[in-house]
Amino acid sequence: MAIFKAAAVQMRSGKEPERNARDFEALVREAAGRGATYVQTPEMTGAIVGDKDARATAFTSEDRDLIVATGRKLAAELGIHLHVGSTAIVRADGKLANRAFLFGPDGSTLAVYDKIHMFDVDLDNGESWRESSAYEPGTEAVVADTALARIGFAICYDLRFPQLFRAEALAGAEVLTAPAAFTRQTGLAHWHVLLRSRAIENGAFVIAAGQGGKHEDGRETFGHSLIIDPWGRILAEAAHDEPGVIVAEIDTQHSADARKKIPNLKNAREFSVSLRGTGQGALRGAAS
Repeated sequence: MAIFKAAAVQMRSGKEPERNARDFEALVREAAGRGATYVQTPEMTGAIVGDKDARATAFTSEDRDLIVATGRKLAAELGIHLHVGSTAIVRADGKLANRAFLFGPDGSTLAVYDKIHMFDVDLDNGESWRESSAYEPGTEAVVADTALARIGFAICYDLRFPQLFRAEALAGAEVLTAPAAFTRQTGLAHWHVLLRSRAIENGAFVIAAGQGGKHEDGRETFGHSLIIDPWGRILAEAAHDEPGVIVAEIDTQHSADARKKIPNLKNAREFSVSLRGTGQGALRGAAS
């Protein structure tokens, strides 16, 4: 069991990786200066770019990426666990990955996670998103066994798939993460309740650093970065969409205590599902 300070860094990333890297570095330094030994940044820390042609010039391979290099340097210099919530990386096959990195206090790469669930949705206000048209989804859930805690990874839209978080909790994750660039519309409706649910369901801390505000490419994100305890209590919140840092104490014993009080991870049972109906209409409706 461990006790440590965790920070969630809220950003408003633009189109230029160089400027975003400077903001990233300043906010991470602020978090470390406030005593955080685990620091998480949002989804798409490196750049938020909607245009396909602009993405081709903004993004590069992992070994040449500015955010990766800056993150590794900062982790080693500050002696912290630095979790880059995600940045866009050009894979060896030329496709893009929405990729998270966890760097250790010596600058080494402890874990890498590619976002599994692509944000392909049509919202009521006319917003339409097709993440799968630009990014290749990941296929593997990741839990990092660190000196601080066992940390499970997710990114943004993954939050709506509780089976991912449950699998990581069953693998021992005491801290679950959901760095994001949630839209303002969906954030207003669901951000708090989904994050608190994932914490309660799994008896785990949840840390979610968010993008916030109006971005250069026109999109608007919700902000409201959160740190939540295993009982579903909000320990820290950025109650706005401006860039900044929130900090809270994490005591992994609280995860063990919550799971002892309500042992739903142990009590889960296998079951089957039967579709039953008395008329063809019911069956047709279920299949449509």
